[in-house]
Amino acid sequence: MEKSPGTPRPTAKDIAADIRQQIVNGDLGPGDQLRAARDLAKEYGVTLVKVQNAYRELGEEGLVFSQQGRGTFVVDPSQPVDDGQRGGSAFVSLATEITAMHETIRQLGVRLERLEQIVNTGGSAPAQ
Repeated sequence: MEKSPGTPRPTAKDIAADIRQQIVNGDLGPGDQLRAARDLAKEYGVTLVKVQNAYRELGEEGLVFSQQGRGTFVVDPSQPVDDGQRGGSAFVSLATEITAMHETIRQLGVRLERLEQIVNTGGSAPAQ
């Protein structure tokens, strides 16, 4: 992604948005390792700090986590990860909301089964 002279350099938010889009598109999946920050900085033509700030932003959103000496990885929501790896309050809020959605879906499934039983028995409510 070489930039021509005079083209504005991307910000940390721009870099984070690019990576976020790769996650959304499925180009980066759960457990995938992000490129080394130095390599990405060179590709974007920015300082290492900008890429590190982009990674930090994504970490605060709960999308990635870093492991000292190993790299930065896309979070796999199906795998338990300690709180140190899933940093921000955004992740906690999202996890809470997803849990509530799962419970709502479960309750809707129970209601649907009851309605199907009523329809299948000709309109009389089944014994509880």
